Parts: sequence; C-alpha cells; structure tokens
Amino acid sequence: MIEVQELTKKYGAVTAVDAISFTAQHGQVTGFLGPNGAGKTTTMRMLTGFTPPTAGKALVAGFDVFEQSMEVRKRVGYLPENVPLYRDMTARGYLMYLAEIRGVRHRRDRADAVLKRVGLLDRADSRIRTLSKGMRQRVGLAQALLHDPQVLILDEPTIGLDPLQVLELRDVVRELGRDHTLLFSTHILSEAEQVCDSVVIINRGQIVAQGSPGALRGQLERGGRVLARIDTGRESQAAALEAIMALPSVASAQIAIDGIIATPARPEVDPRREIAQLVVEKGWGLTELRPLAINLEEIFLEVTRRQTGSDTQPEPVAAAAESEAVQ
Repeated sequence: MIEVQELTKKYGAVTAVDAISFTAQHGQVTGFLGPNGAGKTTTMRMLTGFTPPTAGKALVAGFDVFEQSMEVRKRVGYLPENVPLYRDMTARGYLMYLAEIRGVRHRRDRADAVLKRVGLLDRADSRIRTLSKGMRQRVGLAQALLHDPQVLILDEPTIGLDPLQVLELRDVVRELGRDHTLLFSTHILSEAEQVCDSVVIINRGQIVAQGSPGALRGQLERGGRVLARIDTGRESQAAALEAIMALPSVASAQIAIDGIIATPARPEVDPRREIAQLVVEKGWGLTELRPLAINLEEIFLEVTRRQTGSDTQPEPVAAAAESEAVQ
C-alpha cells in the first residue's frame, strides 16, 4: 500500500509538487494521471527514494520513504520512463547481473521466472540491442519484478510503443495489478480508463480529483458541462445558442460538432432542467441532453478546466523543475 500525506517538492522558488495526499491500495492498479510537467515523475521519484521530499510524508509498504529509504527500496519495483539497459548483454544476463547486485538467490531461475511473466522467455538469450522497443520495455518491467516487490511504480511504461505493443503491455500491467500495489503513470487518458481501478489526477503540482473512473464520472454528471442536441426547425442553431446563454443556470455556451455545449453558472448547478424547459417553450425538438463528462478524457478536461478557472496564479513550471532534477 502507498500512503501520501501533504507531500511537497520545491526546486528553489518553483513548487513542482504541492502538498498532495492520496492512497494506492494493494491488488489494484492506481492511475496517476496528468499532462506533461504536472509533477508525476517528481512524485514517483520521491516514492521510490530517489528524490527527497521538501515536506510531507509518504509510506510505501508501511515504511517512510525519507526515514527508511533502504527498506522502501527493497519493497519497490520501479520502471522509469527511460529504462536503463545494458544493450550488449542478453536479457537473461542483464537480469542475472541485477539479481546479483540485489542479493537475489537462484539468479538464473529468478531471471527466467520474470522473463516468463512478461512474455519474453523465448528471447532470453537475445542481446538487448536486437530487441524491439516493446520488448525492451518488457525487460525493464522484468527488472522491476526481479526481487518480487510488494509495490510496483511504473512511469509512462507504454510511451513510444506501437498500438499492438501497447495492448500487450496493458494486459501485463492489468495482471500484475492483481498481486501488487501498482501505481501507473500516464498522460494517455484512454489507456488509464482501460487499465486502472482508481485514478489520481494531478495538474500543476496539485491533485484536482481522485477516485474510481465511475465515481468521478458520477460527480461530474452533477453540475458539469452538458451537451444539448436541438432540432430548431426553421430557426438556426445560433438562435438556440443565444437562448441557452440567456438562462440563469448557464455561464457560457458554444456550438460544437455534436450540438451545443453549456457550462453551468456554478459547479453545483445542473442546467439541464432549464434547457429542457426552454426547448419545450420554443417548440423545438430535443434529440439529446446529457452530461458531457462521459469518459476519463472528458473528466480530466473538466477538472483541470475548473482548476484553471478558479486559480489566477501563473502556472508553475513543474516540467522545468523535473528537467532540472535530471541534470
């Protein structure tokens, strides 16, 4: 299990991660979602003990990442975004070498076991430089599993893979989530929807939403943006747009490909009743009236839009801070 409490990381005047709190449960895949530069990688480095936090606390498998860093590292398998591999070694040789460093017993048997688990046992004797990008990612995942960790932290594991490789790696991640506490970072929202049991959405170093995709969808259906498809007959869509914008419950509206998207005046307001009444009074036909946040991508856009709308501070350059940390 992972428990994060008010975790903060600053690089000088830049706050890359700003007092975030969340948990990741055993036997689940927790998606850590956000745009590039949101603070995902910085958070993962803190959880794995590579980067000390500025403030706050994090427990991984019951151990404090700052005060008990070595105990945390024994129990965490980490797949960074850029996997460090010795390309002139074979896949098996590379894993046996890491097993020796980590003090893993029966090195060859363990190397073969993790290669089998990631579907790469038939390429165990191939040099890593001859493997495809997807296969190299699997070797990286195998090294994260080598010491049988309780917690797996995967940073953008499918980046740069072709569609078939992405599907294959997703299946592996889904299976691993049954036996481990698995934190899975991505900025590809459709991917998270297919893999994750729960999600944590981070933007500009702050958590803006967390919960299961279904729970987040339910929250945003109450007071979120709505899509109205209206048959105005002889009148134009512009007339419907003007009428909807005049409603007290609507802050703004715009014509989209599928219809008219209306933004409520306040997050707790649902404008659908007033829109439906308007359509009846005008004698128009109502083809569809539904919440817009129907998938994880729309959920992400909605919660980040709300944060941007309520926060007038300039955007922290978390991406620059993360780049600084690498150098």
